[in-house]
Amino acid sequence: MNIEATLDVFVNNGMLDKSVAKEVAEEQSTNGKELWETLIDFGIIGAPEDFWSIIANEVGAQYISLANFTPPPDVLAMLPAHQARLHGALPIEYRDGEGLYVCLEDPLNPQTIDDLRIATGKDVYMHVAPDYEVRARIADCYGGSDVVMTDLLEELGSMDVTSKDGADEVNAAPVIKFVNLVITQAIKEKASDIHLEPFEKEFKIRYRVDGALYEMAPPPIHLANPVISRVKVMAGMNIAERRVPQDGRIVMKVGENRVDMRVNSLPTQYGESVVLRVLDRNNIVLDLNKLNLAPHIHEYILDTVAKPNGIFVVTGPTGSGKTTTLYAALREVNTIDSKLLTAEDPVEYDIDGIVQVPINEQIGVTFPRVLRAFLRQDPDRILVGEIRDTDTAQIAIQAALTGHLVLSTLHTNDAAGAVTRFIDMGVQSFLLAATLLGVLGQRLVRTICPYCKTAYQPSNALLMQLGISPSLIGQQKFYTGARCEKCAGTGYKGRKGIHELLNVSDPIKELITENVPSLVLKQKAIELGMRTLREDGIQNIFEGNTTIEEVLKYT
Repeated sequence: MNIEATLDVFVNNGMLDKSVAKEVAEEQSTNGKELWETLIDFGIIGAPEDFWSIIANEVGAQYISLANFTPPPDVLAMLPAHQARLHGALPIEYRDGEGLYVCLEDPLNPQTIDDLRIATGKDVYMHVAPDYEVRARIADCYGGSDVVMTDLLEELGSMDVTSKDGADEVNAAPVIKFVNLVITQAIKEKASDIHLEPFEKEFKIRYRVDGALYEMAPPPIHLANPVISRVKVMAGMNIAERRVPQDGRIVMKVGENRVDMRVNSLPTQYGESVVLRVLDRNNIVLDLNKLNLAPHIHEYILDTVAKPNGIFVVTGPTGSGKTTTLYAALREVNTIDSKLLTAEDPVEYDIDGIVQVPINEQIGVTFPRVLRAFLRQDPDRILVGEIRDTDTAQIAIQAALTGHLVLSTLHTNDAAGAVTRFIDMGVQSFLLAATLLGVLGQRLVRTICPYCKTAYQPSNALLMQLGISPSLIGQQKFYTGARCEKCAGTGYKGRKGIHELLNVSDPIKELITENVPSLVLKQKAIELGMRTLREDGIQNIFEGNTTIEEVLKYT
């Protein structure tokens, strides 16, 4: 259901002010909950039934529950399975002299009833039931997306492939439908990446959701080339060229959302491996207040991005949310009186008011070259996607020394390791001490699913592995996910950051100048109050946000 249209119903009924509706919409975009759950959190309604009763009243329909209801087979037969799934419609009853009554996943979409009238040749009317009940009953009565996928795989299995590279089959209806379903399903599951991987005897398709990979039903191996060629066509890549890596981009509208995907192909022994990085702007949080940062880190970042010069670095492995944190910080100072420039490989988020430059090394648009040009553009703050070589590091230091604030990322295991990395790249220790403001080490851990969150007692061996003495935990409770339908049986839903902040204070500057090992630097920072990644992870375990296994995995 469209969030804005639904909130307008509550505004028009006098239950919400427009300002509160805006707050609800902002909260809804980040919390991963259903809209009715967010409205309960805000105290607007008391129960899910209140939400659906108001929607029913708005459209002039009767509110019903489908909890213990199964439509008669003759009524189900009036709406074919593909139409039911396409329109999110469940036939409920047929009344002689009136017509067919249905429940819709989106009762506020007026076009659906008209489409169903054309599809069935009958007058169609509506009852309103909770959308999750409608979805579940459609899956029970007609089969869910698994059934659609099975049908498609059977159709694909009967296809003959006449060309070696799949070029002739690229526009075949089953291939198009299959690729669209793979992408749509990935976005529905909030996947960050889609992997298409050909092997000698199988063709794997995997999604990365909340940092973990999950495999889906694969198509027959002989269709690897047609499916991969279809993706390359959608991404504007050359399907005849299969010997060198290629990059492309797909822009699709899924439901009401515009989704961008970066596509990369890599030649392998058994064909091209293709990865699609999903950039769904509706799942991106670029607000520092909504990143669930510890108060002292939140305040530190606000203070740092307001400084006139220096370097602030976020460090961590690929996919740990470094760029998201930096962009959220940059948005805090994205004002009319500040010139902001970014150099990225590639540009991931389009933000108004910030001049963004994509790196393209094939034509000589490199980080060092762009950074030198930036210094002639009169910037106040510069974001460098990644400091990965000596030239970039040296120019970043020069930029900080000449009155610019530089934000960037590094790939190191911890915050103290960033100092060693800079020095390894040829930055003189006294210059680094003079310019480095701070380093934020970051990891993303999966959070426990709120729907199946369960208290349990971990084993002593697991606690010892974490560095906690079982005799000292007292009445501390530990939680895990019992695995439910809402979290697809994983026990986790969503992710949150754990951090360690190295504040480059005067004692730390002295040690940097002396070029001490990173371990000595880390020990001094801990003496001065730095909480390590492991300690922050343990704090999140105690608060019931994540599990022991997640913290052990990432720290």
